[in-house]
Amino acid sequence: MIDPDDWTPVDGKQLERNALTAVKADTGSIVVAAGPGAGKTELLAQRADFLFRTGACPYPRRILAVSFKVDAARNLRDRVRLRSGARYAARFDSLTFHAFAKRIIDNYRPTLTGQDALNPDYRIDPNTRIEREQITFADMVPLALDIIKKNPYARGGIRQTYSHVFFDEFQDTTNTQYDLIKAAFGESTALLTAVGDVKQRIMAFAGALDGILHTFADDFDAVSLPLYQNFRSEPRLRRMQNRMIADMDPEATSDLESLAGDDGVIDICEFDSDVEEAEFIADLVQERLDAGIPRSEVAILIRQQPHLLGSTLFDALTARGIPFRNEQKEQDLAAEPAAALLFNFIRVVADDRQPAAYGELMRIASRSDTSEEEALRSDRELKRLLQDARGTLRAAPELGADVDFWRGWADRLMALVTRPVLLALSAGYAQGSRFDDLVVHAFDAFEAALSLDPDPSHAIQHLSDTDAIRILTIHKCKGLEFEHVVILGVENETFWGKPDQAMGEFFVGVSRAKHRLTLTWAAHRERPGGHRGRWDTARTAQETYLGYALDE
Repeated sequence: MIDPDDWTPVDGKQLERNALTAVKADTGSIVVAAGPGAGKTELLAQRADFLFRTGACPYPRRILAVSFKVDAARNLRDRVRLRSGARYAARFDSLTFHAFAKRIIDNYRPTLTGQDALNPDYRIDPNTRIEREQITFADMVPLALDIIKKNPYARGGIRQTYSHVFFDEFQDTTNTQYDLIKAAFGESTALLTAVGDVKQRIMAFAGALDGILHTFADDFDAVSLPLYQNFRSEPRLRRMQNRMIADMDPEATSDLESLAGDDGVIDICEFDSDVEEAEFIADLVQERLDAGIPRSEVAILIRQQPHLLGSTLFDALTARGIPFRNEQKEQDLAAEPAAALLFNFIRVVADDRQPAAYGELMRIASRSDTSEEEALRSDRELKRLLQDARGTLRAAPELGADVDFWRGWADRLMALVTRPVLLALSAGYAQGSRFDDLVVHAFDAFEAALSLDPDPSHAIQHLSDTDAIRILTIHKCKGLEFEHVVILGVENETFWGKPDQAMGEFFVGVSRAKHRLTLTWAAHRERPGGHRGRWDTARTAQETYLGYALDE
């Protein structure tokens, strides 16, 4: 154990004064209002390390962290493991709201009665609810709330398990989610830490509360600690953000002296057509990759409907052989251990120069609950399976473009690893058909990637966090950062709706960039083939947004 006064931030990280106060707080709850790039995720990771190493979270108590996106939950979990090591990270539960709700439902399901009663093997479906057999994602938090309210054993179990609770991106909390928080922890001894940014409250369409940070501070008697510094973006980009903040929240602006410097690049690019725009962006991306920028450090943000607004760009990237991932569909899938297992298997078979994928595959497939002899035999069998699959593919390379070839070998892999080991990859896999559904989804995604590039080693890059550039909606990019960000379609016809919400979304996109920001707009966008909904072919620049990019 370390004395709290002797603890210092891990890896020599520098924290501003309020951040360090939040990290080392040992009494009461805290609410941190922070701007983009202020290091909210790092603050939570450092706080977890402080609580574990100083004994403020004593064994066997745990820390619960609740995020809104699978990517964000995984990012925080990985950062805690990196900062504190596997032993402490094993007591850190980083979940989405839906995953937290599902854990409650699974543990206390018999509490649900009447029309809410569920069979032990209930399923989860995006849209359809079937009595006793199936619930939707929208049902999960209300059902968990019902359990917490009705069952004192459920409340007690949760409160005895967690000494500290973290909430990330708290500005997006909905009424029902906040009710669950209050029911679970409102009268507990757990210390709560909520971090959020009111300028990023872009989930209003889902019912996010207005002024939730203030509500939390009042309900939980939490100390407010604002963070002001943006450690992500370089000075030119920070000055642009500051000009936007001056219109959105004048009291939150930074003094210009703290934003001095010439580092950072902002470009405004105007085009006659979306075809010209797509060719330019594809060439720009290739130029950046040739300069040594990792693919994972390049992101293209589209406010909405990336499959429509980005269709011309998709063609241009494909023509150049640049792997990209449309994360409107694949972001959550890539975070699933089941999909990662299958994708790593494909990587290793299709390309033997994949040491990281090979190591991760062997780690997941290893059996820690068997004898040394059985473990060695399992290891040999897996290596033989990989050799056989590679040999078959080398003998008939055309099979690589056949998704059924991969399904067949994946079935053999899963039979070798065994069902219990596979279901143990995630707590949610043991319930219903979640694991099997993810396997189907993973192969559907891989088949779609093969349609873009029949070479399996190239196709799998479209589903990778690190091997492909990322194309995201602004809603999907929260909590992420990139060396180079392109915001496509900065047009009145794209950024429509409530002015405050549209401005907030644009601000979130701008603040993802660390070094370079490219803003584009096109005067003409051809209607995508097969699209029957509203579509404006004539476009106009969003002059106000583009005006913020002009350094003064």
